[in-house]
This record gives sequence, C-alpha cells and structure tokens, in this order.
Amino acid sequence: MQETVNANATVEARELLNMLSETAGKAVITGQHTQTNPMEEIEYIKSVTGREPKLRGFELLAYSPNINYEDADEACLTEVYENRGTVETAIDWARNSDGIVTLSFHWFSPVGGRDKSFYAGNTDFDAKKVLVLGTPEREAFFHDMDVIAVELRKFEKEKIPVLWRPFHEAYGDWFWWGAKGPCVAAKLYKLMYDYYTNELHINNLIWVWNCPIKEAYPGDDCVDVVSVDVYLEQYEKTDYRSQYEELVAGTSTDKVAALAEVGYMPDIERLEESHTPWAYYMTWSKEFCIGEQYNSKESLRVMYESDYSVTM
Repeated sequence: MQETVNANATVEARELLNMLSETAGKAVITGQHTQTNPMEEIEYIKSVTGREPKLRGFELLAYSPNINYEDADEACLTEVYENRGTVETAIDWARNSDGIVTLSFHWFSPVGGRDKSFYAGNTDFDAKKVLVLGTPEREAFFHDMDVIAVELRKFEKEKIPVLWRPFHEAYGDWFWWGAKGPCVAAKLYKLMYDYYTNELHINNLIWVWNCPIKEAYPGDDCVDVVSVDVYLEQYEKTDYRSQYEELVAGTSTDKVAALAEVGYMPDIERLEESHTPWAYYMTWSKEFCIGEQYNSKESLRVMYESDYSVTM
C-alpha cells in the first residue's frame, strides 16, 4: 500500500493510488489516450477486441489561456478545436464507469508564442523567469494555473480522482518547460504542487512525475507516480524492463511506476513472465492506436484478452 503525498487527498484518490500499487507486478492496467471528444481510439479497440481500456487519457491543451489564434496554422487550430470540451467528456465517462482518468496538458506558453507554443521553438518564453519573484513570466504562469485549477476542481466536485501529469517529458528540450533543462522543469512542478495542494487545496490529484533523470527528481514528498514516455523507432517485443530500471534508478523504488505514453504497447506475455511492475501503460492517440502502423490488431487482441491485463 502506498500513501498519497498529499495528506489531505480525497478518499477516492487514496483508493486509486492503492489500487495502482496493488496492481503493479501482478497485472497491468490497459490505457489509451484520446485526443478528441468522439474518442475514436476507444471505438477502434472495442471493434477489434470487444473490450475497452481501463484507463483513458484526456488532453487539456484547448484550455490554455494564451492560445494565439491569429498566428496559428490549420493543424494547430484543428488540434485546439478537436480538444475543446474534453473535461466534460472525461467527467461524463468517469461518472458512468469505473474507469481511470489521466490528464495531459500541452500548455501553450503563458506569455507570447505563436502556433503550437507548447513547443519551445514557437515561443521565447523563459521558464527560468517563472522562478523569479515579480516577473511577468511568473505572474502569467500563476494566472494560467488558476484557470486550469477551475477545470481540475470540476473533477473533485464529482469525486473523480485524476492522474495529473504536468510538465511531461521534462527530460527533453522540445517543450518550453524543459527547454532550460529538466531541473528547471522540476522546480516548476514543485511550484505547482505546492500551489495546488497547500494553497488551493485541490485534493483529488495523484501527482505523476514524467522524467527519469536523477538530478531533476522533485522528491518523494511531491510525487505519487514515477513515469516515462517511450517511443521506440521500430517494433520490439518488450516488457520495457530496461526503461523501468532506468526510471526507478533516477527517481524512487518506493513509488508506483507507469509507462505514461508509448507508441508500441508492451508485450503482455513478456510482462507476465517478468512481472516488471508497471502499474499501467497508455498508448498515444490516433495513428498509434488506429490502423496497424504501430500496433497490430493481433497484438491488441492478445493484450486485451490476457488474464494479466486489466480492462473495463
């Protein structure tokens, strides 16, 4: 049993974290990211396997307060429009099922930026300046956090626990929060944790850290789940054991571990043999799920029919 880092966490959040802890090494929870309200990935999985994933990922990018609509290409605008209303979709699904909600947030930069400004290449927003009192960057950062807090409270009101994964892929420099290095991203994470937990008292969140780099680990006092995203260049029959060992070596062996994003699903037969303690995995959306560019229909059937898999 693993205790939540937030001493005031809701009963539902505590129960979910405990369930994840009890599952890891004994089974794996199936997960799928959905990028649009129709959730076509779920329908695809159901049509192939007759079953649905236990965990669903939803995206908050359309709730970013600083989207530059005037300087955005068609792909950016399409992604924003497709993601509108995902909070209501997630709440409705969770309210009517026993499924698990996880939220991703491709945060358009709080100041400036063009097009998909969650990418560092599309903004000159300096994440290091958020850490300096009195800067416009810090003020905008807190403004955006307040906006997103309103959405997170909607889940809390419905007694829905959320696997909350801010500042994901902090080990890379492609997002503005990682552009100044993973240690800066970790400080942003801790700033958010303190603000949401100790000042705003949002208590339905399970805090997911998404980086295996040791010097950047925010600490056991603000992380419930350690996770990593893995996109292999080509298919490999794997339980992602080496990635697990790298992750816990750089974070903690006392926390639930998860494959927060994958292109290729882990091999369920390998997982059952090794009992590598991933609590859950989440395949990314669209072509990573639909069609057979990444995961074959046969591999989906094997995954969802296995006694080692937790489905709906």
